This record gives sequence, structure tokens and C-alpha cells, in this order.
Amino acid sequence: MYVSLGLIICGNGFFKPNISTLLGNIYNKEDLKPLKNNAYNIFYMGINSGALLCNFAAAYLRNKYSWGYAFGAAGVGMVIGLIVFGFNLKHVRAGDVRKPPQKEDMNLGQIGLYVFVPAAIAAIIGFVVPMRLFHGTIMGTQSSDAFVFACIPIIAFFISIWVRANKNDKRGIGALLFIFAISIIFWALFYQNFTAYTLWTEKHTDRTLSSPAIAGGADWLGLLQTVNTNPRTIDSVDAHLAPVRDASGQVLKTTGPDPYFLNVPKDKWPPPGQDLKLANAELYQSIGPFFIVTLTPLLVALFSLLRKRGKEPTTTSKFGIALFLSGLSSLVMLFAVLSVASIYQYKVSPAWLWGTYFVITAAEVFLSPMGLSLVSKLAPPRLTSLLMGGWFLTMSPGQQGRRSDDEQLGQIPG
Repeated sequence: MYVSLGLIICGNGFFKPNISTLLGNIYNKEDLKPLKNNAYNIFYMGINSGALLCNFAAAYLRNKYSWGYAFGAAGVGMVIGLIVFGFNLKHVRAGDVRKPPQKEDMNLGQIGLYVFVPAAIAAIIGFVVPMRLFHGTIMGTQSSDAFVFACIPIIAFFISIWVRANKNDKRGIGALLFIFAISIIFWALFYQNFTAYTLWTEKHTDRTLSSPAIAGGADWLGLLQTVNTNPRTIDSVDAHLAPVRDASGQVLKTTGPDPYFLNVPKDKWPPPGQDLKLANAELYQSIGPFFIVTLTPLLVALFSLLRKRGKEPTTTSKFGIALFLSGLSSLVMLFAVLSVASIYQYKVSPAWLWGTYFVITAAEVFLSPMGLSLVSKLAPPRLTSLLMGGWFLTMSPGQQGRRSDDEQLGQIPG
């Protein structure tokens, strides 16, 4: 798993900042500059069309074959993408703009010595020292402590870029660093989608399909999970559905029905031996990309209309709207908790997830493409890819500083 994650990290490190930079460079032509924001919106929509479809492929392969096939499909998809990219390089070469380094820039060796080596040392300190000194962690887990400590030299590196920049570059870099700091707040809420909200879907959402026609079609496509109440070995949980562990930290086991039924009233259980078909939890991960694909054309058209009238919101205004909407999405989930007497005894309607995904995705459409566009506009040309990496780095701290998601959901008031 760690080897696989390492390869994904390296691949994304090369891919995401550079593909975003290529797009920005192409739209730096004078006749295309006014369309750069819209270009990033459409680019973002294209990315999410894949995010919309991949979960259906994963659910089908997991249900019909095994997890191995679901993981393998991602590798096959990446190979196909690489082939398509290779055949279309002629269309993107114009965006491959390289500017000569300046005297204040670090070379690769210096970056390794002054950034990555200190980051590795800081990670080791973060992993070991809090446990030794405080007999506990600062951020919830040792790995989170290690990550936060490792971020310190990297953040210092980006600040040093601003400090050492010449007068012409300093203003744009400083504005981007400010935007980076603000965006961490947004990502802290947004990335609940893939952690807490996914566990919420698995544990607390009614995943039965009320329409027989939809259920029949989804089952035929291999998109439904089969559960029943037959006794089997499951994890032991407490009254808040959080795992019960022994002194060594191992989860205790017990005998019971499929864990889905732990907060379903017994009068709603299927008869013994009868299967119940459920929508896979990962299918709900397609709700956000679905809204991106559907909302983006509407917002692009709206912004184009407002631009013609001279009333299009500024990029900073769009950031403010995104932060407001992200907070509103959490309020929707509060009402989801209050919609039943106790989430530990009853499932809640999936409509709440649709609602919160709609709001947080609207916020994402306002913020994420605009962030890419801002980096392309404000970064010095020779540093654009590096500062694109800084933009993507802001997503990582947004996922830290929380207890484990099982603990989070175990502490939701009844």
C-alpha cells in the first residue's frame, strides 16, 4: 500500500501542477486571457467527468469480481490516458513555456538540501517526540503529527521564495501565499467528503433504493451491495458505533448481522436468510462530480453574461462565496443529524447527502478553478509550476488536525 501511495504521490506531483500550468500558458495569449477563468472551469469539469464515472466502474468490478479488479481498472485507465496524451502532444506544446532561472532561485540540489531533508527530519521528530514527551499525539495520530511537522520546512520554503523575490515578483507571490492560507480553511471542510462523509454514508445513510425499476437496473449493472441479517463475525462497537478495542489497540470481535443493520430498527430488517440490496457507499462519491459537470456550464454561461454587463464577481469575491457555501454545507449535515431521534438507532435519508454535496460542490466550482487561474495569472512564469504545487499543497493540511473518522462519527451527539 505504501509503495502504491508513494507512486501515486510522485505521479501526481509531476502531473497536476504541470497540466494546470500548460493550460494557463496556452490562455496567456492576449486574445484568450479574458477567457482563462472559464477555461479552468471547463478543465475542472473535464477532470470531474472521470471522477463521476470511475465510482460506477469500481462498484461494478468490486461487486462482480473483487477489489483487485477495481484497483487494476485505475491503472488501465491511466495507461489509456497516457496514450491519448502522447498522440495529442502537438496541441499542448505551445503551453510548454520555460523561462530561465534568476539568481535568487534555488537549483534542484539546494531544494533537496534545504527543503526535503529538513522536512524528512521534521517528520521523524513529529512522529517520535510528542509520544516520548507527552505520551500522546498532538494532531490525533503519529502520522498526522509527522505530516504537520514535515510541512513546516516546506511552508518556510514558500515564504522564502517571497522574501528573496525581486520587487516585480514579490507582489504576485505574496498575494498567492495569502490565498493559499485562506484556501486551507475551505479544504478542511471540503475533504470531509472523502473521509467523514464516506463513513457517514456507510454507517448512517439509508442506502436502500425505493424505486424497483432503478434498483433492478442498478442490480443488473452490478452496482448494488448484498447484505443480510445472517450471523457472522463482525467488529464489536459501542453505543456510538465506534470500534471497541482491547488494551493493545486491536478491535474486538463479536457475532451479529451485517454491520449495516446495527442502526436499523429490527422491524425494518429483512426476514432471516433474505438478502437486501444496497447502493454501494462509493457510488455517493459521484454526487459531487455530477454536480460539477452539471453546474459548471451554467456558471460559465452566467459569468459570461455578467462579464458582458460588467458585473462579473471578482476572483476574490468568488473565494468569499466559496467559503460561505462551504460553511453552509456543514449546516446541512447538522440538520441531517437532527432529522432522526438518534443516528445510532436510525438511518437518515440520502437526500441530506445530496443537499450537502450540492452546496459544497457549488463552493468548489467557485474556488478550485479560480485558484488554478490565479496561480497562472500571478505567479512569475518560471515559478508557475512550483506555485501550482503550492496550491495543491494547501489541500493536504486541510485533511489533517482531526481525530480518526471513526472517532469523529462516534462523538456526534445522539
